[in-house]
Amino acid sequence: MTENVDVVLIGGGIMSATLGTLLHQLQPEWKIVAFERLSDVAQESSNPWNNAGTGHAALCELNYMPQQGDAPLDPAKAVSINEQFQQSRQFWSSLVEKGVLDAPSTFINATPHMTFVRGEKDVAYLKARYEVLKEQPLFAGIEYSEDSRVINKWAPLLMQQRRKGEPFAATRVPAGTDVDFGALTHQLFDHLTESGVTLRTNHEVRSLKKQKDGGWLVKYRTTIGRTPNEVKARFVFVGAGGWALKLLQNSGIPEIKGYGVFPIGGQFLKTTNPKVVAQHKAKVYSQASVGAPPMSVPHLDTRVVNGESSLMFGPFATFSPKFLKNGSMLDIVSQVRPHNLLPMLQVAVKNPDLITYLVGELLKNHAKKVDSLRTFMPTAKDEDWTLIDAGQRAQVMKKDPKKGGILQFGTEVVSSADGSIAGLLGASPGASTAVPIMLELLKKCFPDDYPHWEPELRALIPTFGEKLNKDAALAEQYTQATAATLGINV
Repeated sequence: MTENVDVVLIGGGIMSATLGTLLHQLQPEWKIVAFERLSDVAQESSNPWNNAGTGHAALCELNYMPQQGDAPLDPAKAVSINEQFQQSRQFWSSLVEKGVLDAPSTFINATPHMTFVRGEKDVAYLKARYEVLKEQPLFAGIEYSEDSRVINKWAPLLMQQRRKGEPFAATRVPAGTDVDFGALTHQLFDHLTESGVTLRTNHEVRSLKKQKDGGWLVKYRTTIGRTPNEVKARFVFVGAGGWALKLLQNSGIPEIKGYGVFPIGGQFLKTTNPKVVAQHKAKVYSQASVGAPPMSVPHLDTRVVNGESSLMFGPFATFSPKFLKNGSMLDIVSQVRPHNLLPMLQVAVKNPDLITYLVGELLKNHAKKVDSLRTFMPTAKDEDWTLIDAGQRAQVMKKDPKKGGILQFGTEVVSSADGSIAGLLGASPGASTAVPIMLELLKKCFPDDYPHWEPELRALIPTFGEKLNKDAALAEQYTQATAATLGINV
């Protein structure tokens, strides 16, 4: 007999965990089932070693505020990303107060966010960026310096044996954070399962079929033994990383037509040498290489995982046809359909710099990668650093009315016209903005319920529906309040 449920979540990452938690808070009587094809949750992009753990608030990431010719710098995108992260922080704060999440230090830690650039052109850009951002309430406290003595106090490893006469500059925001999204995902799912939500690991969803009554028949099998089964759901969320495209294609919804994804893997150099780790507490970002995707911006990061600090530098791009680390070698070809072939070919033709960048990255050996690190940390020693494989990212390719086919960086929710199914495609800033992404999904997919949910959402996210950056006093009040609850005061 087919099991009937209200909601099916596909994928055991931070997105499904966030949506599941929101729905359980709003409709605790709904029956929710989550499927994860691996043996545990948070094993792909949400795993702490498969991402940089940056609480993306546009404090240090230059790609959210690019220079567009001679036009004045526009802070709108950076402000928007920061606004979204504040929603995530408020939601996590509420869950800490409710006892849903453990002690904040188990998943979030105060870590200054810095940007470091070299060369006259980039120094001029960074100073102009600072002048614009310091006027924005959500960027209060941002500091700028071209003085080696000041930057040395902020991040000593950047300055040791730095070549004299080289123009450089840095910005610093002490209120940045390092987030262990793996721990956060585990804690959210732990609470869900303790509250009656069903989590089925080692279960792989194989097909999605729309039913006459508007629901979905979800066919799945165990990954051990291959036992088939099925469940019927009123709503399906596909939060399966790179595999979301394949499942949405399988569902047959017309909204997925024209979409494809381009997989980009990554590696990081990592050190646990206590003498090195002790000299750096910050996430330091710089400018991306020509042709590099935004998620490949080089950065030297403090990481705190299971209470232990280490440093990571990267990422270095790799290529695999898989859409997930634990995907299939046929992923890149099995996505091809008549409706997305042309947009994908146009993306390939229009992005030669990306191809050149990827080839250059693939040719780097360990020594060359440590050489890249030395642009940040001149004293880096080969023997202190080991290479680790990070997650696979599936960048969105889609049709564009004007350009034919475009490669899109960021995340995008694709949902059916009736709102009965939705999936998430794309990558960064992803995890950091999971809460606002899922709020938009709720609004779009549950239009009749959403107005009734707003009071509870406002209780979970006090500034729900408001823009903090428009009110300096409000911005200060709530950033300080969440900092206090999450233990990230600076």
